[in-house]
Amino acid sequence: MKIARLIIPEGVCYASLREDGFHLILGNIFAEWGELSEAYTGAYELLPPVQPSKVVCLGANYKKHAEELSLNVLPEPTIFIKPSTSVIGDGEDIVYPACATKVDYESELAVVIGKQAKNVSEEEALSYVLGYTCANDVTERAMQKKDGQWTRAKGFDTFCPLGAMIETDVSEDDLEVIGKRNGVVVQHGHTRDLIHSVSKSVAFISGVMTLYPGDVILTGTPEGIGELVPGDVFEVEIPGVATLKNKVVREEK
Repeated sequence: MKIARLIIPEGVCYASLREDGFHLILGNIFAEWGELSEAYTGAYELLPPVQPSKVVCLGANYKKHAEELSLNVLPEPTIFIKPSTSVIGDGEDIVYPACATKVDYESELAVVIGKQAKNVSEEEALSYVLGYTCANDVTERAMQKKDGQWTRAKGFDTFCPLGAMIETDVSEDDLEVIGKRNGVVVQHGHTRDLIHSVSKSVAFISGVMTLYPGDVILTGTPEGIGELVPGDVFEVEIPGVATLKNKVVREEK
């Protein structure tokens, strides 16, 4: 099932995407809910699929990507956080900061948490996942190298675009991750090459911090990262899950 978050004249709501269009969801998608039998025919605008309290990211989770950045692959996941203010949706602009000198794209599979998770086991971790979408872990690479840690480089407003749809029925270990810059494929990876699986990552992170419904985990990017400049259009596609398309614009001073 594909679930989207919409703004309609009556307010913000969730909807499931069926063959005949969106069906508005009644109730809480993180608890008990149902949907209207008839497709919605009114005006709407797509929003980011969730409002996470935090976005937890994995660094160097594909071997070849770690090699292209000369990063060490560690036995435990390397995690960092992007603030909720970095989240934007499909079709919104990525703002190139006035202070930036090198901004990169990173196409990724995103995990949407469905229920509160703390100290969960790897075996039960996937039962805490609502579904999956795609993401772009936008990064100011010069700042990342200069700072020696990643918060500033990855935390700018608009630096976490998320796909419009959450797919709830898909195998997380059998997905392509495709990135396109101005229509040209520049990244093409596969989640079978993840160093730390989704289940291991959810379990590990839940041992550090409580994950709440709607929180998002970015699972890392395959090799092929590269630079974005104002005017570029970047797309992330995970076939069977979601697509994401954002234009890069220069920050207005």
